[in-house]
Amino acid sequence: MPENWNGQQPLVTLLSDFGDRDVYVGVMKGVIAQINSQIMVVDLTHQISPQDLAAARFSLMNAYPYFPAGTVHVAVVDPGVGSRRRAIAVQFAQGFLVGPDNGIFSGVLSQSMAMSTTGYAYAAVEITNLNFWRTPKPSKTFHGRDIFAPVAAHLASGVPLKQLGQEIDPASLVKLDIDECKQTTTGVLGCIQYIDRFGNLVSNIPRSYVEGKSWCVQAAGLNIPGCETYSNVKVGEAMALVGSHGWVEIAVNSGNAHLQLQLNLQDALHVLF
Repeated sequence: MPENWNGQQPLVTLLSDFGDRDVYVGVMKGVIAQINSQIMVVDLTHQISPQDLAAARFSLMNAYPYFPAGTVHVAVVDPGVGSRRRAIAVQFAQGFLVGPDNGIFSGVLSQSMAMSTTGYAYAAVEITNLNFWRTPKPSKTFHGRDIFAPVAAHLASGVPLKQLGQEIDPASLVKLDIDECKQTTTGVLGCIQYIDRFGNLVSNIPRSYVEGKSWCVQAAGLNIPGCETYSNVKVGEAMALVGSHGWVEIAVNSGNAHLQLQLNLQDALHVLF
């Protein structure tokens, strides 16, 4: 079985807002297989709401640590497809990122920066080498098929990043405007950065702020107790806890916090100790 540059089976993940009704995802997999049929392809999700870059950013940021070094992560939520926005490939400590330069990778790269003590911990190129595209005349509406899937297949098969195009300044990559949490005199001020299919409201406050402390969350005019499990409160009651993703979230036992509390993306919350 062929191996990539890291001595492991080639592995590509796919994340998109394509859904599963149309053939778009299957076509991307077909393009990858045409280049290297031995590449393992893992679907992270294709149920991102259309054009929801914040949800795509969050989902990829919380998925990539569970894959081996050298994995190629393709993310295609691309409202600017066909425009002058850049198509990029990035190499960082755990592998590669391939997709549009629209902020979709800013969560992963912010974590990569946080773990680095030497400045930018990644390199980036604009994908301009037509030899690694599916066609020199790509569709104006489907760069996932014509650019990102073939480039990912070549990367997973061992093609060096620098061969894909022109190197770009990592500082120039687009970042999504998502606020960071801030410490206050009584706790931590944050906001909702993601809402999952259960209606759980995931904040931008990481586990480290509340570990070993007694805490609650002030949001929607309520003081919501900090708990360890969903069952720590009665059915229909709200609680706050650290989810499996490592972020403080607000949930309702056997209910939907998004609908019940009427909180939305970017709405503020305050963790109080």
